[in-house]
Amino acid sequence: MDTSQRVLHGWDPEDPEKWDSKIAWKTLWISTITLFIGFCTWYLVSAIAPMLNQIGFDLSASQLYWLTSIPGLAGGILRLVFMFLPAVLGTRKLVTLSSLLFILPMLGWFFAVQNTDTSYWWLLTLAFLTGIGGGVFSGFMPSTGYFFPKSKSGTALGLQAGLSNLGMSFIQLVSPWLMGFTLLGIGFVAPTRSAATGEALYVYNPAIVLVPWAIVMAVIAWTQLKDVPVTANFKQQIDIFGNKNTWIMTVIYIAGFGAFAGFTAQLALLINNTFGVSSPLADTYALEDLPRGAAWAFLFPLVGAGVRALWGPLCDKFGGAVWTFIGLVGMTVSTAAAALFLNPDSPDAFTPFFIAMMVMAFFSGLVNAGSFKQMPMILPKRQAGGVIGWTGAMGAFGPFIAGVLLSLIAPATFFWGCVVFFAFAAVLAWIYYARPHAPFPG
Repeated sequence: MDTSQRVLHGWDPEDPEKWDSKIAWKTLWISTITLFIGFCTWYLVSAIAPMLNQIGFDLSASQLYWLTSIPGLAGGILRLVFMFLPAVLGTRKLVTLSSLLFILPMLGWFFAVQNTDTSYWWLLTLAFLTGIGGGVFSGFMPSTGYFFPKSKSGTALGLQAGLSNLGMSFIQLVSPWLMGFTLLGIGFVAPTRSAATGEALYVYNPAIVLVPWAIVMAVIAWTQLKDVPVTANFKQQIDIFGNKNTWIMTVIYIAGFGAFAGFTAQLALLINNTFGVSSPLADTYALEDLPRGAAWAFLFPLVGAGVRALWGPLCDKFGGAVWTFIGLVGMTVSTAAAALFLNPDSPDAFTPFFIAMMVMAFFSGLVNAGSFKQMPMILPKRQAGGVIGWTGAMGAFGPFIAGVLLSLIAPATFFWGCVVFFAFAAVLAWIYYARPHAPFPG
């Protein structure tokens, strides 16, 4: 095997003589860092939306839920496109192009929030464009799968998915801080200001801060990555839908990642609308005594993504199915516990609600790590990448589904619906994968 060329002819991860671990791990780290920036892009709206009305926009709670749900719709749709691209573009072009595409929505939001007359429809368009950051996931994960043997797939895919998912937490964590001061080089741009206090708020900073890093990663990907030749025509790629495991794992991944992504996108608004400055409690209690969603919401994706990254080796050791099942049971119980506090009489209900949400995030990490270990094990090699891409696409609709439902029904009703769905997914995981003598252990 010649590793000096751009295309790795003869590459076979299952044959030590035809596999180079250095190339595999270099590919993993470069694509993971790029995907981290992608998830930051995807969740940019969830970080900015809670601040829009504070700087002079006039958006209803329903409009804000829709605004933060659109990236999920876009991410799901675009994943259906990106899942076919690894075999078409190859890893090198895929990662490079993706990194450059992230810049478009970042620049769009950078300029949009500087003018409170920006139309709601343009904000929705820019929200859709951030879906590029989530859409590339269904191209990156199958692509990474080409570089690792099955025995290491849990660790490799767990690290890539988990560490890149941390971008969701990172952008929500740093955004409130970045909005407090001017960034070097863009001080000439006038700050937005709080409509209530007149305080300078640089709400556009989170949108621009990662643009240079996206450019850097595009250059690194173009110069450092290599391609594994994969040939699969469209007909071959869509035969995954004839395998019943595709559909079962889709339900499980929607329960795991779909819920994780959905709650991550909506949690800040949900907290503010239920316990905080936009809630009925605001009429009774002093505003300073109410929890602020934007200040706490980043912990949810931090926990879920961290667990997903750390659990990969345990999935390789014990199999993914057992962790998928345990995670779904845990999600069912913790979501039910959180639902009990969604009609609060005082802000004190926030603490047990938030603890339950953190527990849910932990168990979602188990589901996401376990399910991605399962798929390469229970599916034929040619189908595994396609199923990973497909299930990832369906899971990406989570923010959209959560946002739409929360704009239409009471949060407690939504949570109890999730409880039923998680329980159903747990039953499927037990029957087909986790029980003794299951037909598809993995």
